[in-house]
Amino acid sequence: MFSSFRHETGQRVPDVFDEMLRRCRAGEAVALATVVATWRSAPQPAGATMLVAADGTVTGSVSGGCVEADLYERARHVLDTGTPELTRYGVSDDDAYAVGLTCGGVLDVFVERVEPAALTQVDAVADARRAGRPAAVVTCVAADAADPPGAGPADPAGRLGRRLVLTGDQVIGSLGADRLDAAAKADALGLLAAGHSGMLRYGYHGQRRGGGLSLFVAAHATAPRMIVFGAIDFAAAVARIGAFLGYRVTVCDARPVFATTRRFPEADEVVVRWPHRYLRDELDAGRVDGRTVVCVLTHDPKFDVPLLELALRHRLAYVGAMGSRRTHDERHKRLREAGLSAEQLARLASPIGLDLGGRTPEETAVSVAAQIVAGRWGGTGHPLAALSGPIHHPA
Repeated sequence: MFSSFRHETGQRVPDVFDEMLRRCRAGEAVALATVVATWRSAPQPAGATMLVAADGTVTGSVSGGCVEADLYERARHVLDTGTPELTRYGVSDDDAYAVGLTCGGVLDVFVERVEPAALTQVDAVADARRAGRPAAVVTCVAADAADPPGAGPADPAGRLGRRLVLTGDQVIGSLGADRLDAAAKADALGLLAAGHSGMLRYGYHGQRRGGGLSLFVAAHATAPRMIVFGAIDFAAAVARIGAFLGYRVTVCDARPVFATTRRFPEADEVVVRWPHRYLRDELDAGRVDGRTVVCVLTHDPKFDVPLLELALRHRLAYVGAMGSRRTHDERHKRLREAGLSAEQLARLASPIGLDLGGRTPEETAVSVAAQIVAGRWGGTGHPLAALSGPIHHPA
């Protein structure tokens, strides 16, 4: 299902997709294991992958070590037989040698053999990746008894392992029925627009209320954006950690002497523009969405007030602004005078970041990144030792 390019989180499993592409182009089959569902404190999100080649080489991980040994043997078996498998890994039982997740989570992992014949599909995803376009791969990971129950054997049409690849206007492959393809395409594009991977259930002929088929949608969304306004030392550190987290980073400042690629080598682009004008153009062009994070580090009213007024009127993932508490109070006053509601002002993280006690630009960048991550996953920012319940929040 080729879900190793980018997860909806923006994270990338190192080299799994590249390795699969390289092996397919060399005429080699590989076994690809993909996390298709998680519950409770699962260590990896849906979409995490591990690849096993015929020579025994392993690339990637699905659990951080909990189940990889068992999964390796399953992958070798699937590579030999060509028959896909869907396996559930759960909490270890009383048997000290049992395979399970000691963290208390549950994973469903689909293992499939990817043949060199699938190169057309893999290449289509690779082309979308290079062009920065989103793509979705829909794979049938479970095929139960035909509809209605008892009408026939499980997977009578051989749907298990079939794929549908969606890249822009291009559709490659089939899940075995036109109606099923149409339903899966529509729903997969919805997931892709939101940047999420996930499971879909249909009847064998595409009935949305039916049962029988479980399809996993691997959403290869483009990287979410981080726009850093203010070309200062703190911006350089925030840009570095933003790139590390998988964001496509833009640094914008109206002053050309400061906004240079030499000062911000980790940024994907450095723009010399008046900040609010740049953001307005990006919004109008549809290049900013609900996954975008905005960090305003200018702490200069003539820059940040019109910029924040614009940013807070849109549902962005995060809007943070640097400054002292006095600056924050004055900024709030000006934004209220500009007509922003209490709900809109509540979206502003100001002063920016979490209280980690940091002082340096790098330490400040860590606190900003921690606040962004906590907001994305619903974290509290409190020490894990002081909390109860699952460590990993569900996706």
